[in-house]
Amino acid sequence: MRVLLAALCIASIFALGSCRREEARYIVAFAVQDLTNPTWGGTAEELDRLIRADGGEFIFMDTRIPSVQIEQVENFITRGVDAIIIHVADPFALEEVLGRARAAGIRVFSWDTDITNSDINWLISNYELGSVIGYHAARWINERHGGVADYAILNFDAEAILLERGNGIRNTMARMAPNARLVADQPAINALEGQSAVETILLANPDLQVIASIGGGGAVGANNAVLAAGRLTEDFGIFAADATDLEILAMEQGEAVRMSVMISGSPRANAGILFNLVTNLIDGHVAERNIMRELIPITVENTHLTR
Repeated sequence: MRVLLAALCIASIFALGSCRREEARYIVAFAVQDLTNPTWGGTAEELDRLIRADGGEFIFMDTRIPSVQIEQVENFITRGVDAIIIHVADPFALEEVLGRARAAGIRVFSWDTDITNSDINWLISNYELGSVIGYHAARWINERHGGVADYAILNFDAEAILLERGNGIRNTMARMAPNARLVADQPAINALEGQSAVETILLANPDLQVIASIGGGGAVGANNAVLAAGRLTEDFGIFAADATDLEILAMEQGEAVRMSVMISGSPRANAGILFNLVTNLIDGHVAERNIMRELIPITVENTHLTR
């Protein structure tokens, strides 16, 4: 996969400099927690294409460890990049080093988190997003199962903003489907973790009918587990966020993914938004600092909106 190959290249970039395009007009760095997550990975791939086509250079890498992400930003400063797009692993831990980046003239674009040392914060209400996921999952329980069903949540509470999203799911489902039973609440941020978690949950809970996931990676893995276990029925539902290509494909093929919240647009569309905002920043154009993103529930009836 192109993203993974590029990530391997980046692992040695600061020591060897072998991936640099010497004629690059500008350099954009991209740091997120997990490039196997289809939202971040897909966005990175499309950004790489757009930036290179524009004569720029794109560096992208991942880590869930705040201390490592700090080191990555320090390397970006040393490298002299023009802009950093970052999904911070820990907003409090990253503030100081991002302040140093801005002092060095680097533009900082924060994905999802309202931080102080940034030029743009690209934001959603994560609690509201979780509530939208929970609403659709609870409505499925009420309409398909008479309000009584076993359900599971795939969370990632180790990250503050995703804890908010998980709480939005939990509280909304508890309020809207009070007679449903939460049988598992486990972490899963990508497809491998989602599949592993749901395989275990299905073995322990033969009556499981609904899964609510904080993101598309977990949802895709959950769908794989449901299919592999032979548990897919017309009443089994997975509800999530991100509206990735694999989630959309699962919906259109009649698999277990029933709804996913598209945030502003598909990974490809979001890459276009990021490209325009960041290149404008590099060119010195002042943008609104806090930009709120739209939440759009996608079901099989409106998958055309993701194209």
